[in-house]
Amino acid sequence: MNRVQREAAARRIMERTPPPVPPDLYPEVVRRGGRMLRHRKIAVGLTWLLLFAATVAFTVWALTAHPWVEPPSETTPPLTGW
Repeated sequence: MNRVQREAAARRIMERTPPPVPPDLYPEVVRRGGRMLRHRKIAVGLTWLLLFAATVAFTVWALTAHPWVEPPSETTPPLTGW
């Protein structure tokens, strides 16, 4: 198919009348859309809760473990000139 034929086929498709929409489709779409929005809202809330819990856990660990402090030496330095 060359370009002119493709354009003519596309125009024929676009000039057709759209198929009729079933009358009971709208309530079903609204119900499913509402459910999808609720699920998304719950997922976002759980994600924020998980992020908050991870932040609190990290803060508690950092305050108890003091990872920024150098660990004590396990051996004593040699005594010279004593």
